[in-house]
Amino acid sequence: MPDFELMRSLQKKNDTKIVLLVMDGLGGIPIEPGGPTELEAAKTPNLDRLAEEGTLGQTIPVRHGVTPGSGPAHLGLFGYDPVTYEVGRGVLEATGIGMTVSTGNVAVRGNFCTVDSDGKITDRRAGRISSKEAIPIVEILKEVEISDVSVDVEHLREYRFAAVMSGKGLTANIDDTDPQQTGVAPLPAQAFDKESKACARYFNQWIDAARQKLQSQPKANALTLRGFSTDPCLPQFPEIFGLRAGCIAVYPMYRGVSKLVGMELIDFEGEKPEEEFQTAAQHWNDFDFFFIHIKKTDSKGEDGNFDGKVEIIESVDAALPGLMEMKPDVVVVTGDHSTPAKLRSHSWHPVPTLLWAPATVRTDFEKSFGERACGRGGLGTIPATTLMPLMMAHAERLEKFGA
Repeated sequence: MPDFELMRSLQKKNDTKIVLLVMDGLGGIPIEPGGPTELEAAKTPNLDRLAEEGTLGQTIPVRHGVTPGSGPAHLGLFGYDPVTYEVGRGVLEATGIGMTVSTGNVAVRGNFCTVDSDGKITDRRAGRISSKEAIPIVEILKEVEISDVSVDVEHLREYRFAAVMSGKGLTANIDDTDPQQTGVAPLPAQAFDKESKACARYFNQWIDAARQKLQSQPKANALTLRGFSTDPCLPQFPEIFGLRAGCIAVYPMYRGVSKLVGMELIDFEGEKPEEEFQTAAQHWNDFDFFFIHIKKTDSKGEDGNFDGKVEIIESVDAALPGLMEMKPDVVVVTGDHSTPAKLRSHSWHPVPTLLWAPATVRTDFEKSFGERACGRGGLGTIPATTLMPLMMAHAERLEKFGA
């Protein structure tokens, strides 16, 4: 993890531009022993050119052998030790859609689900109802009121929503209500400590009242809650690194973690790589640092869709010239974690990483961007938290330390 005080003391201003391009869940493993990973199977002439002109390596998101969630993994990429700075999913999602989560508020991510006549879950995601179907149901939830606290509810995407509870003496050390399986009832909100018991009790009252409102819905007739959390009051990225930082991301969670560290959220239409790169071009003069997030590599990995993940990687590569036309000084291409299609989940495997900085980089012998090449690359296998100091150094934004 970088020393934030050291970064503050060494940062210097110049006109260089840094891009951190994150293909969520980029890392993979072969379907069959000896075969290619998704990244190795993809046709990526543009990324391969950057690999030849730059240097490769692997990053460890949290610790060796530890499978990270997306929130901790992104904090690592931004230079924050995710073990030191824990951030709950609720505050990430809520903040990402513009909800206010002040100290003392408790935020949580909600999923609509389907339960049978016995109250047991038959579908944890309510048939993956669309946003069009879910928004009116969220409006029903907004009508739910209980005594002594207020609960603000907003739609996220598809079957997901965020809720923020406000009141006196609320703390967020509460277990999820999603049992992570079907055939059983949603769990009650349970406090891990006595300070959180009142908050858990309020959430259970709200859940019971919500169930009454939802019981006539054909699919979304119940809900589960995950990631109870509040504002973590993180040190601010622009102040630590001296960068005007902009976030280009579609999904609320990634916008949320960016906003919590002090990045500015850049609004745009669409979700294709070329649309995200066009947005960066439109705002090129407004920022020194661009975090650009591609979600669907992770989604395809979690679906077990090897070929689909290959296609997403290829679509990013095809759009890449539009970003490179802006002549960035430093580009890092990596993932927040690995999501091998073979495993259908996040994994602990090191994440392939490419550093391109033609004015300052030491090239290695690798000429293509893939896991095996990255394992041999000149960067070696490094903690994800070291990427920010490396990007700063290659952008010549750090002063010499000492006399």
